[in-house]
Amino acid sequence: MEALRNACVLSDGAFLESHTVIIDGGLIKSIEPDGAQYDGLSNVVDIGGNYLLPGFVDLQVNGGGGVLFNDEPSVDTIRRIGEAHRFFGTTSFMPTLITDEARVMERAILAVREAIEIGVPGVLGIHLEGPYLNPEKCGAHDAGNFRTLDLAAVDLLSSLDLGRTLVTLAPEMTNPELIASLRSRNVVVSAGHTNAGFKCIQEAFDAGVTGVTHLFNAMSNITAREPGVVGAALDNDELWCGIIIDGFHVDPACLRLAMAAKPISRLFLVTDAMPGVGTDMKAFNLNGESVTIEGGKCVNSDGTLAGSNLDMSSAVTNAVQMMGVTLAQAISMASQNPAEFIGLGETLGQIKAGYRADLIMADRSLNILKTWIAGVPKSAS
Repeated sequence: MEALRNACVLSDGAFLESHTVIIDGGLIKSIEPDGAQYDGLSNVVDIGGNYLLPGFVDLQVNGGGGVLFNDEPSVDTIRRIGEAHRFFGTTSFMPTLITDEARVMERAILAVREAIEIGVPGVLGIHLEGPYLNPEKCGAHDAGNFRTLDLAAVDLLSSLDLGRTLVTLAPEMTNPELIASLRSRNVVVSAGHTNAGFKCIQEAFDAGVTGVTHLFNAMSNITAREPGVVGAALDNDELWCGIIIDGFHVDPACLRLAMAAKPISRLFLVTDAMPGVGTDMKAFNLNGESVTIEGGKCVNSDGTLAGSNLDMSSAVTNAVQMMGVTLAQAISMASQNPAEFIGLGETLGQIKAGYRADLIMADRSLNILKTWIAGVPKSAS
């Protein structure tokens, strides 16, 4: 067992000053006030009065550390992405493959399976964002690779037998029966890059769509007589909504409207990160064209946003500043909420007895100093 003492621990939505977290076998054994006596401790770490937070869970990570998952869907790429984002507090993530050919999707699924099997730190599964999307809302995706969801595609999308699979699709590019088939195979289905009307998206919710991908971006918006996907998402208290808070993707007023319309427990942060995170890159290639990174913003030649250069620590800080949420709420949006969305809320995303010891040591300015994944520490320096 290991004791992390003299910490300000975030647990159950409250900060507990001068507390100790006991780790045993990669799991959190207990949270105790400092000074309690423990038997069988092999190591005591003084947290120095800093924060001890639940590790961040990022469900939309295209790249980082100079590599893009689509470019080389391999175990090494997954490892490098994870290492880059861990520096910013992400201890669990889903490598995200945007629209690509079927053979690339197959390679990506196999790479994620191998990464989980050999224990690459933090890998939860795969997020397949496309290719079953609407060309009218393609964003930076290659619309030439868009396809309509069919039974063969359902087999491919549900083929990962380790970890979780999250699929982003446009409901109007398929039908409720195929969405229900994905859900029956334990695939988490999210709506995104969609121009669906209110009725269509409601039918998709009934069939098994449980979330929307990057709320407000690349989806039909609210009008007076057609609420669209945004209206349907805000109107449904049970639906999960991922949001990119980088100062570019969504205006702060829209973020605050989302918070006013929905329980904050159904909002979660994603980075939609591209290769530049953790590097000083100024550009990268996506779908054969150059994407420029300038002032933290990723845009292609026509000015379209192409993912982000956002890390999860910055997303948490931005949520506090732009949405007006508390720090505890912002951290839950980056940890507990995404874990619950993909069905891992009973084991991941909180500092509680029995949960996996995925932890962040951060100073009071939220600078990441150290992380633990399943109890294994790594300094951020």
